Amino acid sequence: MKFKILLLAAFIFISCKKESKTEVTTISTPAKNSVETTEKKETQNSSDTIVISTKHKTNKIVCDLDGDGKNETVEIVRSTKSDKSGLRIIFGNGNRTDYFGMGNTILYQGFEEIDWAGIFEKAPKGEVVWNNVNDQGEILGDDEIKEEDKIKLPNDGIFIHAEESCGGGIIYLKDGKYEWIQQE
Repeated sequence: MKFKILLLAAFIFISCKKESKTEVTTISTPAKNSVETTEKKETQNSSDTIVISTKHKTNKIVCDLDGDGKNETVEIVRSTKSDKSGLRIIFGNGNRTDYFGMGNTILYQGFEEIDWAGIFEKAPKGEVVWNNVNDQGEILGDDEIKEEDKIKLPNDGIFIHAEESCGGGIIYLKDGKYEWIQQE
């Protein structure tokens, strides 16, 4: 009987010794208002997975947002943690990835996901655009827009718009900072 107990204890000791322990540290970060930027390597909270959206007919475009001659890849993605959609912008130089939405407010526009976007396409460099909604929320006609309020896109932009209704805009980079142009 002692031999059986000794053999069982030795077996348990050997099997426990082969196990390796991995320490996992979870870091909670406060929500950011608009853009989440990572340098060199894309990092994410281990409890969240970013996946390409299957709800959108077009979920990927390429365009040169920063004017460096290298195309950025812009994808509509979904966070499995928040189940909200957003944009992932992977820069052509491979050194930067930016995120919009997925539960965080997009450029102070009052929305935190883009499931509503039925149109997702490149706004070409040099296109003349303008905000066509005033501060009171009224839609302005083309003849009401002052010439100095019109913007010639310095580089490509991202045009997102609701399909078959009003609402959307253009996201573009100006002096390294993201800007929004409201387009109704």
